Amino acid sequence: MSSPTPQPTAKPTDPHPAPSADAPEHDALAQATIAPIESGMIVGLGTGRTAKRVIRALAERIKSKSLDVTLVSTSENSARYAAEFGLAVGDFSGLERVHYLFDGADEVDPNCAVLKGAGGAMTRERMVAWASDRTVYMVDQSKMVDRLGQNHSLAVAIMFFGYASIRGRLREMGLSGVCRRDIDGKPFLTDNGNVIIDVTLDEERDLEELARNLNDIPGVIDHGLFLHEADEILVDREGEIERITR
Repeated sequence: MSSPTPQPTAKPTDPHPAPSADAPEHDALAQATIAPIESGMIVGLGTGRTAKRVIRALAERIKSKSLDVTLVSTSENSARYAAEFGLAVGDFSGLERVHYLFDGADEVDPNCAVLKGAGGAMTRERMVAWASDRTVYMVDQSKMVDRLGQNHSLAVAIMFFGYASIRGRLREMGLSGVCRRDIDGKPFLTDNGNVIIDVTLDEERDLEELARNLNDIPGVIDHGLFLHEADEILVDREGEIERITR
């Protein structure tokens, strides 16, 4: 007998705890990320622990340099965190373009393809990346992998309305997975009110084909395969920053 369909619930308050209290000016990765930001720019704030490090450093830079920048966020969580440092985050819905987006990643392969979704914000993250002139992902060296899915599952955000049918279709595609749950054991909800299925990626997957197939399923809102979004990857190798560009 199939298991009962989970009922949606509110998402956790903070899926990404604040980073450590190390001084932002000593954070080489954060400093390398914010270096291109100048007055007049529209800047996208990414989501996750690494993005929070950069947000904190950016707040210091804006204050010390008296920068006039417009900020938009890829998640409610990052917007709240930015507000803690006095940063005003605008409404992305009224903007046609973004000049610069920085964001974290769960994994990055040798071709600069990125796996995202641990924070459940990939829909807004992709939308802002699509509108951005330049998108930079920051990772530490442990996130560099030979293939996507090596250490993390693939997040697939779906409309709860089609939960059973979509999950059945994923199984037909050979994608076994589980419904992501919050700390109370209830289904996690994204900022857009969607649930997430975390599926395992095997080594033989053609990721380009998989991304197209997922995009073709009605009710699949987004997924964590960011195969062409990155313009640059910044890799923290024990304090030395490596830059990888397409």
